Amino acid sequence: MKQYYGYIRVSTAKQGTHGVSLIEQKAAIERYAARTNLSIIEWFEERETAAKRGRPVFTRMLNLLRKAKANGVLIHKIDRSARNLKDWADLGELIDAGVEVHFAADALDLNSRGGRLSADIQAVVAADYIRNLREETRKGFYGRLKQGLYPLAAPLGYLDQGGGKAKTPCPKAAPLVRTVFELYASGKHSLRSLQDELIRIGLRNKRGGSISLNGLSKMLSNPFYCGLIRLRATGETFKAVHEPIVSVAQFERIQQILKGKYGVRVLRHAWLFRRLMRCALCAHTLIGEKQKGRVYYRCHTRACPTTTVQEDVVEATLRGFQARAQLTPEEATEARWCLEERKRHTETNRRENQAGFSLQLADARSRMDRLTDALLDGLLDRAAFEARKGSLLLETARLEERAATATDADSADRLQEMLELATSLISSYDSADDDGKRRIVEMTTSNLSLRGKELEITPSEPFLALVNRHVVTCGDHQRDTPRTREVCHRREQIGKLIDTMITELPAKDPSYTIPAASSEEIGDRYDPSVYSLIQRKRSQYTDTGARKKFDAALQKYVDQESAKKDAANKSRARYAGTDPHNAVTRDSPRNSAS
Repeated sequence: MKQYYGYIRVSTAKQGTHGVSLIEQKAAIERYAARTNLSIIEWFEERETAAKRGRPVFTRMLNLLRKAKANGVLIHKIDRSARNLKDWADLGELIDAGVEVHFAADALDLNSRGGRLSADIQAVVAADYIRNLREETRKGFYGRLKQGLYPLAAPLGYLDQGGGKAKTPCPKAAPLVRTVFELYASGKHSLRSLQDELIRIGLRNKRGGSISLNGLSKMLSNPFYCGLIRLRATGETFKAVHEPIVSVAQFERIQQILKGKYGVRVLRHAWLFRRLMRCALCAHTLIGEKQKGRVYYRCHTRACPTTTVQEDVVEATLRGFQARAQLTPEEATEARWCLEERKRHTETNRRENQAGFSLQLADARSRMDRLTDALLDGLLDRAAFEARKGSLLLETARLEERAATATDADSADRLQEMLELATSLISSYDSADDDGKRRIVEMTTSNLSLRGKELEITPSEPFLALVNRHVVTCGDHQRDTPRTREVCHRREQIGKLIDTMITELPAKDPSYTIPAASSEEIGDRYDPSVYSLIQRKRSQYTDTGARKKFDAALQKYVDQESAKKDAANKSRARYAGTDPHNAVTRDSPRNSAS
């Protein structure tokens, strides 16, 4: 009796585990073998799709048939044997070589011309079915992507919500993923050291194991976490509708670190002003070093004439700058009043900001349309189109993020935080730790450069406006306006200062936290016009006794100046006619005033 193989197949492992197709195929083949008196010596079961070549079980069976280990093979249907024409061609070569192939569900005589033609037609139909199915699947896949939905499994930190629904952040894993992005964005970790941090904070992959270096790199470079979908196979990028875990700015910074545009350095010495100061001549960063118990910052360029600056000198210079930038209690009170007045017009300002963002978003979408036209006209190839499309989508996401931030916390709210810091700048700096001091320096200055032995400080906004607040002009004095209205004049001056600060205020950095201020304040009773000079002079005295002497001498001077000002105010008030008892008019001589 001739001996045959039996071959059964389903497309997926799930169908093989939960379905009954394999059982039904085997039963049909056994009935066919019993009816035709054929003996099956071995069964070949496979759970792979036949749309592509490379099925291991099918390939092993063909090799055995080529070696004449059996007379032929029994298969349920033609589409169970092959759904691509290459596998069908291999099977046809075996038929031509004399190997018997029987199909239990189809009464085909493959040794005849008509039977072979019928089998070839069915094989072509099976291959066409796969092509049509693949095309329809692709349409559905890209349809979901254009809707902003990710039709694949959710990445780490997100949860699947079913077909046609956006992924949602996992309450347990999403905060840990956000922490991983923040740690790497700080520039203090390499991928390997960050992998150790994952173990410490308890972040695992979906199988419960540790995250590999390759998996960590893929996670950090996946724009899904900032609200975009990118297909690695094609490089295509789509705007997503799910809630992002990290901001676009933070994601872009991480990409710069991954690409080597931002160096990750191991921190060996935690100098207070490390990487904050540059040489004014060669623009290189000053390097901190400790000599004889003192910290110095040195320019290491050989040909540069800049030498060193001591850390104590830097702090003293910064204290002088902080004294000029800090608001007096009177100025702080007026600033809060003016800021509250500006907040009444917040809705108008918000509408104007939203209109500006809308124009920028419309411009970005217009550029996207022009980019698509360039692709259709053949001016760009697909790779260049996808690269520029990804950049435009990142820019659009950044603008939408800024628009949402401006809606939630407008410039007035951010400026109020700055003013609270400016009210107690010196005490906040003194009471902060080294990290807090660095945050204050980074917040209040945009550049620290050393020229010779002199440290040049460039304030950042809005502290640049605070330092220059005494030169804010309010126009010439009018002949008919008394000069005694100092409070009104100061309020007008502070109002213009607030307007300048709101205009120049940069976007809020969500990672920055203003350090808490100390309750101690010096100089609360001093005149605003000389307050900055007083603070700068007073900061030079480190001994308590010397400061008490300075305060006593200063109070005596302030009392004298106050007495002179009061006398001058009374004299102007009499001239303006505001004193009913001592008023002097042009029509009455001085000696006739009663």
